[in-house]
Amino acid sequence: MRGLLPFFRGLHTVSNRQARRKAGIVGSRCGLCGTQSVNKPQPRFGLLFDIDGVLVRGRMLIPAAKVAIEKLVDSQGRFVVPVVFVTNAGNCLRQTKADQLSHILGVPITQDQVVMSHSPLRMFKKFHDKCVLVSGQGPVLEIAKNVGFKNVVSIDMVRESYPLLDMVDHNRRPKLPSTPVVNLPKVEAVVLFGEPIRWETNLQLIIDILLTHGNLNSPHQTHAIPHLPLLACNMDLMWMAEANSPRFGHGTFLVCLENIYKKITGVDLKYEALMGKPSELTYHFAEYLIRSQAMQRQWKLPITSLYAIGDNLMTDIYGANLYNRFLEEKAAIKNPKAVAQAVAATGSSTAMPGGEEEIDNMWESELSLPSATSCKSILVCTGVYNPNAEVPSDASRCIKETVFHGHRDFRFDPALVEPDHIVQDVAEAVDLIFQQEKFVPQ
Repeated sequence: MRGLLPFFRGLHTVSNRQARRKAGIVGSRCGLCGTQSVNKPQPRFGLLFDIDGVLVRGRMLIPAAKVAIEKLVDSQGRFVVPVVFVTNAGNCLRQTKADQLSHILGVPITQDQVVMSHSPLRMFKKFHDKCVLVSGQGPVLEIAKNVGFKNVVSIDMVRESYPLLDMVDHNRRPKLPSTPVVNLPKVEAVVLFGEPIRWETNLQLIIDILLTHGNLNSPHQTHAIPHLPLLACNMDLMWMAEANSPRFGHGTFLVCLENIYKKITGVDLKYEALMGKPSELTYHFAEYLIRSQAMQRQWKLPITSLYAIGDNLMTDIYGANLYNRFLEEKAAIKNPKAVAQAVAATGSSTAMPGGEEEIDNMWESELSLPSATSCKSILVCTGVYNPNAEVPSDASRCIKETVFHGHRDFRFDPALVEPDHIVQDVAEAVDLIFQQEKFVPQ
């Protein structure tokens, strides 16, 4: 096994390992001065922060977030524990989101501390050379190329080439008879980054692409099964901004797309992959970034515990608990390929890239085996979650659609939406974690 595994194997040969573990203290080299520092508490845990509803609401910083960050950084502005910000947002680059967080939180954040809903797409290499149609808002073409796609077509490009296809808005219909301006390559796959601005346009053109198998000069073929590969990021039905109630998210757009497709064809829309929380793939990628931070700081003890702080039962809590279930099950699995396939087997059958060779390459070179053995979920009350509403514990006695706001392809399990802890805000969450870990920053 290549990648990080040899590093972790080497750690087990250190003769005074047990003494150091008991003390929770190791010697490390200061990243700024290069000198040896001793008696520094070393964390054996990492933090996964949701952003909207936990740290901010829209563009407004939640006051508790400032308090939490102050607890997590030293006098030089460096984090005293590994921290990754895991968001289902997909309308910008990781670097852009890191810059935004740096400005809002007042501490340096790098792109290697950020997981966007589209971040795992760079591992789906079998699609990188195909012509893909991308949907969303923001710099979608730049985002697509940043994660590895080389031949990208946007919804606007399709609309310009085929002006007669977008007919809902009467003011945008062609004024004069128009013929297609066919200058686009045939679309071979569809990638959905996030909720678009003009839903009617995106829904219409995506359906057109799927029902013509990428050939927009031909009529719909409603019995053409299977349709083109479809990869979707961000399954949030709703998210919390400045308003008093949650707003529609990309998950709502996916509900529309799925129901339109099924109404027309009579069969379910199928996804090649679903990314973003609560997909285990997203959490495994975040765990990899946590391990990378520990290595960069030359912290020698492996990170064994993760804490995921979020405001949404159906994404943050569900996803953290689902990944914790995977971590518990993977302990008995020794084969790296089996670990990768185990991720795909839990929650959603469309969570992973396909093909054994791709799985081998992805996990050995990109992620390696996780060192974490648990992922605890902490729910805050500053976002989507309403502490006055309860989720019924008996799924058979409730109407699924009114309770489970998760994606269609993720089964409802009451145990997965039960947080390990509920706190008022993110500052209380950090205090709780430090208490649980008996960690005192110096």
